[in-house]
Amino acid sequence: MKFLDLIYQHKLIKKEIDNAVKRVLDKGVFIGGKEVEKFEKEMAKFCGVKYVISVNSGTDALFLSLKALGVKEGDEVITSPFTFIATAEAIANVGAKPVFVDIDSLTFNIDSSKIEQKITKRTKAILPIHLFGQMADMKRIMTIAKKYKLYVIEDTAQAIGARYNNNKAGSIGNLGCFSFFPSKNLAAFGDGGAITTNDKKLADKIHLLKNHGSSKKDKYLNLILGTNSRLDSIQAAILRVKLKYLNQWNKKRQENAKYYKNRLCNIQLPYIAPGNNHVFHQYAVIVDSKLRSRLIEYLEDYKIPTMIYYSMPLHLQPALKYLGYKKNDFPKAEKICKEVLSLPIYPEMSQKEQDFIIRKIKEFYKK
Repeated sequence: MKFLDLIYQHKLIKKEIDNAVKRVLDKGVFIGGKEVEKFEKEMAKFCGVKYVISVNSGTDALFLSLKALGVKEGDEVITSPFTFIATAEAIANVGAKPVFVDIDSLTFNIDSSKIEQKITKRTKAILPIHLFGQMADMKRIMTIAKKYKLYVIEDTAQAIGARYNNNKAGSIGNLGCFSFFPSKNLAAFGDGGAITTNDKKLADKIHLLKNHGSSKKDKYLNLILGTNSRLDSIQAAILRVKLKYLNQWNKKRQENAKYYKNRLCNIQLPYIAPGNNHVFHQYAVIVDSKLRSRLIEYLEDYKIPTMIYYSMPLHLQPALKYLGYKKNDFPKAEKICKEVLSLPIYPEMSQKEQDFIIRKIKEFYKK
């Protein structure tokens, strides 16, 4: 059994993928071109936004979004300590300070009720993460942002296709940041990312930033200092094929999550907040911290893989020690790090595999 079977999914659409790659090879356009343009338009339609700018990773999506909004040294950006380091890393790499707010212990997303108390004169933006496939409390976050005239960047690397009050992930804030890392719900055959927005000025700015600040009319006329962050044509062609299946795959993830929910016991199962359509990038359960390592070992004995996302909150990471945070600053995030455990969940997973996992978890608790 695998935690995520990428090979099986590829086999199901191999012919379409092969044709898409061949199309790029036959045309000989490997950077930019029609495949990238078409993918951006198709993803914009999927996400319900006016503009999509493809980039070479989800990390670059965050970094370039912050740059486009003018976030710089001396500024502060509010975010969650319970996520992958790329979010805080991008904030730090533009010279700004990541300011953490503890999480909601049910959804694992940033606790919107605690954001306002962290706002200062230096606060420039709020960067909520739609963790594990469920969107943060965007209604309250947008209300706070409007009150204090702050930007909102959605980190939706794990939540493409998720909805909050019928609004798609990446369509609510000023900008939305996506990752197409191979394990994501919409996955490239390598790194890839994208930024969504309804603001033409921001879209144009990011287009400049991602391509060395080059003018569209003359690529050797550099209007601003940028970088090289382009999605190659082969990845765009592959993503175009997969995007057609994304709703179907997300629905299957939701069905698998429901199957777990109806049969698992003894552990805290994922909570879906009102108004949310969760796409289950991860099926993250909560296990007593004294039992988690024993459960992992027990399941390993039966070749059942599990993963811990995340074992250490960002405020305690050595790389962010300079921020001055200490243990117990964010007790909910720290507690969840000791208890969270992700079970296998992917569209091609069989009911037989799920039954085996469920049976072994029940056996563990009986023992």
